[in-house]
Amino acid sequence: MVHSKLIFFVMCLFSVTLNSQIELPAFFGNNMVLQQNENVSIWGKDIPRTLIKISSSWGSKTSVVSDSKGFWFSTIQTSQGSFEKHTLRIEGSNTVVLTNVLIGEVWLCSGQSNMEMPLKGFHKSKVLNANKYLEISNNKNIRLFNNPRTASVSPNFSVKGNWEESNLESAKSFSAIGYIFGTKLFENLCVPIGIIESSWGGTKIESWMPKESLLKYKYIKIPSSLSKEQNKQKQPTFLYNAMIHPFQDFKIKGILWYQGESNRLQPSTYKNYMKDLIASWRKQWKDENLPFYFVQIAPFNYVKNKNASLLGADLIREAQLKVFQETNNTALVVTTDAGDCNDIHPPKKEIIAKRLANWALTKQYNFKNLNYRSAEFKSMSVKNSQIHLIFNFYNKDFFKESNDVKGFSIAGTNKIFYPAQLKFNKDKKSIILYSEKVNEPVSVRYGFEECFESNLKTKSGLPISVFRTDNWK
Repeated sequence: MVHSKLIFFVMCLFSVTLNSQIELPAFFGNNMVLQQNENVSIWGKDIPRTLIKISSSWGSKTSVVSDSKGFWFSTIQTSQGSFEKHTLRIEGSNTVVLTNVLIGEVWLCSGQSNMEMPLKGFHKSKVLNANKYLEISNNKNIRLFNNPRTASVSPNFSVKGNWEESNLESAKSFSAIGYIFGTKLFENLCVPIGIIESSWGGTKIESWMPKESLLKYKYIKIPSSLSKEQNKQKQPTFLYNAMIHPFQDFKIKGILWYQGESNRLQPSTYKNYMKDLIASWRKQWKDENLPFYFVQIAPFNYVKNKNASLLGADLIREAQLKVFQETNNTALVVTTDAGDCNDIHPPKKEIIAKRLANWALTKQYNFKNLNYRSAEFKSMSVKNSQIHLIFNFYNKDFFKESNDVKGFSIAGTNKIFYPAQLKFNKDKKSIILYSEKVNEPVSVRYGFEECFESNLKTKSGLPISVFRTDNWK
């Protein structure tokens, strides 16, 4: 009997020993980048009621006791960004030492396939100028965290990715937009850059929203189980649970988002969805002003290539424009000149990444004289059968005159639109539209086509967004 009790005691002790290990989310790992000059969050699991001591090679330290379930959460102050390699030591029931840690700037990029598209390209879709970036990809001060596709019915504790130093192998499989954006920040800020990618092609925005944000939409059904087929796992809230929630409030500078193609046939709800997604992610990161920069979906001939019977890409672009105009600390990258009507994965990712970087450098890092924001429609008036359009311009911009501007149409009260002729005013900041077929115009539309490709540019080289002055169905 005594022998049996001894064996039982040893087995229990062995079991406790096996389970008495500090467990950290995967993004707290070797090679990681922490946001500079911030009180950054750090958390994990251990034996309940265990004292956890956290210390760093840059001098900051803290401690916390794990709760009744073993979960612990604390914060630690980071220093000014530099290229010095640091260590982070976490002592509890055992000791974990994270090495090759850098302090700099951290951004997260998410969305569907155009964000996921790697530098090496997708099948027949190539990334223009990819080799230029692959040639300079050996950079130990740019770190990449590529979060694999995964889904979950309930919120997960961790993810499956890991931090890697930028090199030829890690860069070519990483988001082209995310990587090029990171290189532009590195070139201008001269501090380490960490880019987290968490994206999945062909996904609707509902997949990336927390359950709490979807409950008010009674028509959205959230499944109670996960399909064994990965392509069927893209259900409402499932990707948020597995690919966004685990980061909780891991300190980041901002978010890049490129999605919308998969919601093309339900454009009427997209504006509210996107506002809810931004609000819910900011709540997760405990920062109501967290920068959220997104890309307008690019021109593509959906009807020709997908046999679709409904038109919606123009309305998604309109919804994205309105979200930008109505939501604080957001940014919109217009892509009317960066698409490919025959390829839903257009190759001009460099253009998009540079525009995102210019937004960030201007608004978050106080750089001056960068061309970051497209001109936007401001107001219209009608005089003598002509429509006068006024635009808001940024950074001393103005229109480049052209004799072959396409995309404008006007309509009268009969709601029939006709192509409009165009004249630039002398100030090059306003436009006059007219058509012999419309004597009393009341509305203007610009670029309201699935695969509209703009040739109206400003001095800065930026296109303007599609827009309309009516709300007709």
